Amino acid sequence: MQTKEHWEQVYSTNAVDEVSWFQDHAELSMKIIRDNKVAKTARIIDVGGGASTFADDLLDDGYQALTVLDLSAAALEKARSRLGVKASTVKWLDANILDVELPAHYYDVWHDRAVFHFLTSVEERQRYVEQVVHAVKPGGLVIVATFAEDGPEKCSGLPVMRYSKDALHAEFGQPFVLLGSEPELHMTPAGKQQKFVYCFCKRLAT
Repeated sequence: MQTKEHWEQVYSTNAVDEVSWFQDHAELSMKIIRDNKVAKTARIIDVGGGASTFADDLLDDGYQALTVLDLSAAALEKARSRLGVKASTVKWLDANILDVELPAHYYDVWHDRAVFHFLTSVEERQRYVEQVVHAVKPGGLVIVATFAEDGPEKCSGLPVMRYSKDALHAEFGQPFVLLGSEPELHMTPAGKQQKFVYCFCKRLAT
């Protein structure tokens, strides 16, 4: 997996709105949240959330039980600074999703836009899925977005995996029922197009 040092360097030397994955608003993620009628009291974790505006959008929509996890302390600090007093309502975790200790069956929603596709080994992906199974409540919603089959082969200079909706769901397997998928054509701040696929699943009791 990518190193903490890599992402600290990225966020220490680039403005938030200069990195390729920047979005003014997490419109598709919010659509999936709303379409699945996620309660305002839901416990939501944004994995790899960093300096993303997803937390801003959730708070503006009335969600309060938010956790943002990222490898980069610099990214989290930029998000905290942007949110100002609202930042105190968010739990911030400077950690690697593969080895962080998360509470068991705690989260109602797991959201990941563009972490999973950096996991290029089978072992990393298996560990990630174990973390989801451990941390998400039975019946919880799991939203994972990666580069699509015809998306970029690298991001931030690092190799990535690319997926169809079926291939992405297959990585998670039997504990998850696929509820739906959505394509996204993301325009980077530099004006380049990147194709993503979003899959959202229900976590079954195991």
